[in-house]
Amino acid sequence: MATTSALAAQAEPKIDAESRNKQAPQQEEAQLKKWYIGSIDQGTTSTRFLIFNGLGVPVASHQIEFKQMYPHSGWMEQDPREIVESVYTCIEEATKSFTAMGNSTDDIKAIGITSQRETTVLWDRDTGEPLYNAIAWPDTRTQAIVRELKARKGADKLQDICGLPLSTYPSALKLTWLFRNVEEVRQTYDAGRLMFGTIDTWLLYNLNGGRDKNVHVTDTTNASRTMFVNLHTLEYSPEVLDFFELDPKKIILPKIVPCSDADAFGSIASGPLKGKRITGCLGDQSAALVGQLGFEPGMAKNTYGTGCFLLYNVGEKPVMSTHGLLATVAYNFGGKRKPVYALEGSIAVAGSAVKYVVNNLKFVESSDKISECAATVKDNGGCYFVTAFSGLFAPYWIDDAQGTMFGITQYTQQGHIARAAMEATCFQTKAILDAMEKDSGHKLTELAVDGGMTDSDLCMQTQADIINIPVVRPIMRETTALGAAIVAGFAVDVWREFEELKEINKEDRTIFKPQISQEDSGKMYSRWTKAVEMSRGWLDSENGNQSQ
Repeated sequence: MATTSALAAQAEPKIDAESRNKQAPQQEEAQLKKWYIGSIDQGTTSTRFLIFNGLGVPVASHQIEFKQMYPHSGWMEQDPREIVESVYTCIEEATKSFTAMGNSTDDIKAIGITSQRETTVLWDRDTGEPLYNAIAWPDTRTQAIVRELKARKGADKLQDICGLPLSTYPSALKLTWLFRNVEEVRQTYDAGRLMFGTIDTWLLYNLNGGRDKNVHVTDTTNASRTMFVNLHTLEYSPEVLDFFELDPKKIILPKIVPCSDADAFGSIASGPLKGKRITGCLGDQSAALVGQLGFEPGMAKNTYGTGCFLLYNVGEKPVMSTHGLLATVAYNFGGKRKPVYALEGSIAVAGSAVKYVVNNLKFVESSDKISECAATVKDNGGCYFVTAFSGLFAPYWIDDAQGTMFGITQYTQQGHIARAAMEATCFQTKAILDAMEKDSGHKLTELAVDGGMTDSDLCMQTQADIINIPVVRPIMRETTALGAAIVAGFAVDVWREFEELKEINKEDRTIFKPQISQEDSGKMYSRWTKAVEMSRGWLDSENGNQSQ
């Protein structure tokens, strides 16, 4: 499935910095409309390429869905080659739309990349070819390995170093499984040719021309999702590598650089944007925080995509959670700016629960019809759907839970189940917000949102009702791609200060205010909490035989 969109725009040559400094605000705004930044947004189920002008307005885009593979229950794989091809296709089609409007690619100043995190790719340095399919971040084949490693000496020290708990989520566990189960991976490792990367690294390697240029880098936000990085130094941790029994002389890890850099990420080697510099890179959830302009401590955003991810800016020092959240890098613009950290609440299943209702239960024809189905009933009818398709992530971290539905009676209709699927994400968001309040000592007064599920007014109103604070939705929801464009733009001086961004995407926001009492909301949440506890222990150690 592919979509293309474009808005008219004209382009002029970029003016020099000295002239720009002398411009009146109106003149500078006119110039920003004629400077462009490309943004690659490589997500869990689709890839898109957008071209933004200097005011943060998308003027052209193209999107393609790519194949997901589920070889066993709980497994999720992707073809690394198809992912690269999807990026090239999106660049080509969006650029066609851009130039068809009379624009010139000369006015595209830089390219930014944002991508799904944790998804793991291994390839051979000598051939540049992947050794196995990419293991996607929601994959749970490593459940038995997680249980084993939790009993290993030093396991209790890991989260204080890297900010992440031992779970099926981080890249380190996926790499461990590949070592144990794919002979070619072990042989390549023993020969010292094994290259490791998350999707950002794999894309940068290929966009730069593969083994010929051998650009092998990652940014600090993506690196912080592997478990291999000391969150305090932003360098690879010898202690963690040793825990996972990795010899740094045998595995080739990508160089870690800031998210915004004029040279480190190379340039596009072929296609209509050949030679364009890639100057920004960051993980998709960090990109959404940047796209929502969450630059001050205490600011937060929640992205409702395949999963759902709430990031809370904690400032220039990492905060280690004691309530089930993750410590991570929010963004790192480099230069004189210090890295900024975040607390994160990660929900494995959000939009994928909607797709389950569409594709597996076949209640409606497409995901955009789920709200209509849910609106056929006034409430969930007592039905609660714990969408633990990949276990439960933050703040619960229950690896042995599976998808479970409670409260089904002869009264239950399709609309009740559709509502319950949407509400599951809203309830988990409340659990994360409660944990963030405990960790930070600060209660949010509103929640900024983005992502596909936010198109549903019903879902966003439900979210506001459950968390009892306003939910704020921007009119332009491509905030993840916008974040990648922003970090790329900073590297080439399209913008130089955060203050210049303050008006981007701020007009015509929709605010959803709570419409039910805290008492009623509390009763609903109490039942959800009971359902979560009842979903525990569905998988036992014997059911983890696919993870051995």
